[in-house]
Amino acid sequence: MKTFAFIDASNLFYGGEKSLGWKIDYQKLLTYLTEKYGISIAYYFGGVEIHNFEYNYQNNETVPLKELERHLKDIIQREGKELNEAKLLLLSRHLQRVRFYRRLDGFGYKLFLKPVKLYDQDDGTTKRKANCDVDMAFHLMKEKDNFDRAVILSGDGDFLPVLKFLREQSKEIIILGRGRRTAKEIRQFAGSNFRDFEYLKNRLKRD
Repeated sequence: MKTFAFIDASNLFYGGEKSLGWKIDYQKLLTYLTEKYGISIAYYFGGVEIHNFEYNYQNNETVPLKELERHLKDIIQREGKELNEAKLLLLSRHLQRVRFYRRLDGFGYKLFLKPVKLYDQDDGTTKRKANCDVDMAFHLMKEKDNFDRAVILSGDGDFLPVLKFLREQSKEIIILGRGRRTAKEIRQFAGSNFRDFEYLKNRLKRD
């Protein structure tokens, strides 16, 4: 049985790490998915802040991390003394995130990263969003003839129509997420094929 994993990074972080109270070791996660389900590939969909970094959207499926890392380092080196502390801290944090993604790439994840965009809200606040759900849904459909089983690391109810369709195509669907942060309709859909991160702490917690 050929098995692919599809990771919704935003949902995994906010529905997993941030609410669990412990950090996921992504190398252990990949090992777990390989040993438990025999996955042959793990797709990871996430967002990344690019700070006016320019690249060809048409020719690149994902933000090129090596070039983005160089871009952010250049900004810090060139403008560091002129930036206020908050801005410098933000740039440094985003640079660390890029390096984290490069480690994931080194572990063996297949990354699909989109630039984070800012949206002004009616209450005056700004919301950060990368809109990776569409990309993940697209690749679930694109790859459907290449896998028999999909392990979905997300509790986002927006995926339900795609997951129902895949099941109708005789694909086995396993949901790995945080119980209380997983949409009710996703839990109902998964049934006994739902796995809660809470019970994987000893396997996946970062040392």
